[in-house]
Amino acid sequence: MLLQFLEIGGLFFLFGFSHTILASNKIKKSIAEKLGGKIAFYRLFYNVSSAIIIAALLAIAPKPSARLYDLQFPYDIIIFTVQVVSLIGLILAARYIDVGEFLGTAQLKRYFSGTYNVENLDEDKTLIIKGPFKYVRHPIYFGSIIFLGARPTMDLFYFSIFFYSIIYFYIGSVFEEKKLVEEFGEKYKEYQTIVPRLFPYKFWNINRQSFE
Repeated sequence: MLLQFLEIGGLFFLFGFSHTILASNKIKKSIAEKLGGKIAFYRLFYNVSSAIIIAALLAIAPKPSARLYDLQFPYDIIIFTVQVVSLIGLILAARYIDVGEFLGTAQLKRYFSGTYNVENLDEDKTLIIKGPFKYVRHPIYFGSIIFLGARPTMDLFYFSIFFYSIIYFYIGSVFEEKKLVEEFGEKYKEYQTIVPRLFPYKFWNINRQSFE
């Protein structure tokens, strides 16, 4: 079982490595230099290719079925309720981001309307510090961790996915924030000093005026 657990980790590493390389500004700038405005298609390509890669890796991954736990009533209802609340939180957090920009469809609209700015590479970035972003810098990652972990039953395969997802979210946030520091400079550095990365252990609000 340990070998299978490590094999799943190796596949997650392959996905994370390819995901990080494709998301790097160095790669995007190189593509923009060659393709110009067609870099507008990159975000959608990135999302689709990432989905295909993770689906393929999960399909070939070993699937150890050893049961780690199976909660009984009322604990199964309690943990399921936590999962539902985390899903609602994810939906609410998503309201504060531009979903079209995230998916890559907004870029295509600008491209076909002739308003795409190549200097933005594949995304028109916005510094968001309102709503859940006042309490945790990556509320989508936080909500995803709670959603994945709040399971009434857990086998080794699902636990492996959950465990490596946490590692992926943390490492991914590090690389993501390096790009945000490049984009927003001291504003984002100040934000980093006030708001926790993944887990909202500070509950006071940010004075947003200091970032505007």
